[in-house]
Amino acid sequence: MSTSIAAHTKGGLMIIILEDLYYGSLRPNERIKPNDPESRRINQRIIDSLQMLKERLPEEDFVQVEELLELHSESCSLHSAVSFIQGYKIGALIMIEVFGGDKSSI
Repeated sequence: MSTSIAAHTKGGLMIIILEDLYYGSLRPNERIKPNDPESRRINQRIIDSLQMLKERLPEEDFVQVEELLELHSESCSLHSAVSFIQGYKIGALIMIEVFGGDKSSI
């Protein structure tokens, strides 16, 4: 997190996004802490299933399962990045339309 959080406030809102972007510390995927009970339940099921597979499969087969999960994780990360970029572009287009639109209708 930026060291300027306490120093840069305006109207109670922290203005750090540009500094975080400049210093490369703007990583929304690392700030996500799922508190959703459904997410926790699914993650626990994954952990339980992996433990069961580890106990039942020969070691070399379980290594293949781990490699498959790693590939799936990489694929999900790539998809999340593309989705984030697309969402950001849509948000920017919305802002252009809002601020560049016909002022007479306001």
